[in-house]
Amino acid sequence: MAAKPYKLLVEALRRSSRVAVAKWAWHGRERLGLLRVRDDVLVMHVMRWPDEIRNPAELLPPPVEVSEAEIKGALALMDTMTLDALEGPDFVDHYTEALEQVIGAKREHREPPAAPEPEAEPGRVLDLMAALNESVARAKASCGDVGEAQVHEMPAPKKKAAAKKQPGKKAAR
Repeated sequence: MAAKPYKLLVEALRRSSRVAVAKWAWHGRERLGLLRVRDDVLVMHVMRWPDEIRNPAELLPPPVEVSEAEIKGALALMDTMTLDALEGPDFVDHYTEALEQVIGAKREHREPPAAPEPEAEPGRVLDLMAALNESVARAKASCGDVGEAQVHEMPAPKKKAAAKKQPGKKAAR
C-alpha cells in the first residue's frame, strides 16, 4: 500500500521546511507542480512551463489617465463591499447545484429542468464616476448606512475635435 511512502514524504517535507517539485502527466501533457504539506496532507499547486507563460504586456489595455476622485470612489466602493466571511447567498456554487438537479432528474428518469435564460443588457456607455457614486450609495444603503457622501463636482472634460476620416481603399476587380 502507498500509505507508508506518502507519510514518509509528508514527514520529510515538514521537517526540512521544504517543498517538492513534481512532474506528472495530465491531459496528454507533462505538467509541473509544487508539493507542500498542510495539515498532514500533501497539497499540489500547479505550475507552468516557461513557454506557457505569456508576456503580460500583450494583455494590458492601452494606458489611460485615472483621476484621484475616481480612485477614491473605487476605494469607497471596495470598503462598502468588504465582508468578514465568505458566506451567504452570494457565495453559492450555482453550477454544482444545477448539475446536481440535472443528475437527479436523469436518475429519476424525468426531464431535467430547463436552463434559465440569461438576462441580456443592451450595451451602453457609462459615466464611470456616476456609476461608482451610484454603486457606493446602493452599497451603503444595503448596509444600513444611509448618510450622504460628500460628492465634489468635477469640471466637465474639454471636447476634442473629431478626427477626419480617410476614404477607404477600393477593392480591385
